[in-house]
Amino acid sequence: MPDQLAPPSARYAELCSLQRQIGTLGAVGSLLNWDQETYMPHAGGAHRADQQSLIAELTHQRKTHQRIGDLLSACEGDTSLADADRANVREMRRDFDLATKLPGDLVAELAKVSSQSQEVWKEARAKNNFKMFTPWLERMISLTRRKAECYGVPTVHGQPGELYDALLDEYEPGMTAREIDAIFTPLRARLSGLVAEIAKSRVRVSTKALSAKIPAAAQHAFGLTILEAMRFDLNAGRLDVTTHPFCSGLAPGDTRLTTRYRDEKFTDALYGTMHEAGHGLYEQGLPKDHHFGEPLGEAVSLGIHESQSRMWENFVGRSKSFWKWALPKAKKSFGKPLQGVDLKTIYAAVNTASPSFIRVEADEATYNLHVMLRFGLERALISGDLKVKDLPGEWNSRFKGLLGLDVPDDRRGCLQDVHWSFGLIGYFPTYTLGNLYAAQFWETINTKNKNLDDQIAAGEFAPLREWLRKNIHIHGRRYRASELCERLTGKPLSADPLLRHLEGKLRPIYGI
Repeated sequence: MPDQLAPPSARYAELCSLQRQIGTLGAVGSLLNWDQETYMPHAGGAHRADQQSLIAELTHQRKTHQRIGDLLSACEGDTSLADADRANVREMRRDFDLATKLPGDLVAELAKVSSQSQEVWKEARAKNNFKMFTPWLERMISLTRRKAECYGVPTVHGQPGELYDALLDEYEPGMTAREIDAIFTPLRARLSGLVAEIAKSRVRVSTKALSAKIPAAAQHAFGLTILEAMRFDLNAGRLDVTTHPFCSGLAPGDTRLTTRYRDEKFTDALYGTMHEAGHGLYEQGLPKDHHFGEPLGEAVSLGIHESQSRMWENFVGRSKSFWKWALPKAKKSFGKPLQGVDLKTIYAAVNTASPSFIRVEADEATYNLHVMLRFGLERALISGDLKVKDLPGEWNSRFKGLLGLDVPDDRRGCLQDVHWSFGLIGYFPTYTLGNLYAAQFWETINTKNKNLDDQIAAGEFAPLREWLRKNIHIHGRRYRASELCERLTGKPLSADPLLRHLEGKLRPIYGI
């Protein structure tokens, strides 16, 4: 038990110190993963799995130490703590209770198998060979299901949920599959209707400007220009290349972004970089210097995290205002391939809406249909209604129903995402939640800042970044996602702002 003679402030300080140690171990694990995704030689995979397993086990031991439980009990009764500190303790309690439900051997095994599985996924994706990945995905689903069973099926608003809810709660606290369904069902109908209207339009938007072949080095240099304009601190971060882009906020002063390049369609890398930079700005905006390892220094949820990346990628990066500023810079960077391309052409080209196979390259109108596909499939995998061996066929069938395309191969189908190789089940729905939060925040921001379009057209991104930092980043996990949304916008989360955004942009482009 904590020293009862110690002042309450000392107990809270010790609790925060222990959390910082846990955060430091977690950062080591994240660095190992970042290296595996970027520069680690393939032959290092086996030993890396052992490293990840050991770090996960050590971290879990720290997270579940009885000293933390005792200090939490003492601090929960401390009425002298400030409101923010009480919120910090509340979230520490949540983390502690979840961690203590998991046996250490399961945590270690999950870390080891996910590291091994990731390496197999890379090879299977490159070879378009789902059978190679099947036994590893079966192990990950089995281990993830065991984890969910340890957490237990949550009860929300007096109603029992399902096993999948326990996994979803890791990424979007308090959200359930039933609530996701209630959001996704009407959204799917309206999005499908909009996509159908666009398909019937006689307007054919030219994307020729995007087909110019741009060397990866030139794209990388242009991406760095955009990062600097967005005020991403490159002295406290970096941009590298990977198979599947991601962002890692490792520690104070160390935020890593990754992207990927191909010669044609330079905007895929551009928007991938802007997307990850949105995550990176959030990580750099969190108060980690004072609260590293504590909930107050962490993102509130993946839905809110995703709102930041999708806002910069789509609401900024696909706007006419952005291209007023960026097009001259792109012409200067890329030379002849973009000469003769005007603002109207590039704006329409980056806002085309047409079903495609790859989620991370999908347009705004169809992107959420890709997410809904994955949500339904992983939910069925966890419930046992879908076997891993049947995943390709079920993927292809549902994809045809949602997006109207015949999937040509598994590399462009069920092997395209890295998430399931890690056991990140329950993650995908947060992408669409992020789009919804982003649209609702965007409407509020434009109400507060009437000059936002002019600022973006002038390449002045600091006012937007500062609004996000002041109103979202700085709070860490002080507020839950739904509470934060209502505090900032005055309304609960709704699909209407996103649909207004999409319809208001795409109808004029396609003359519908």
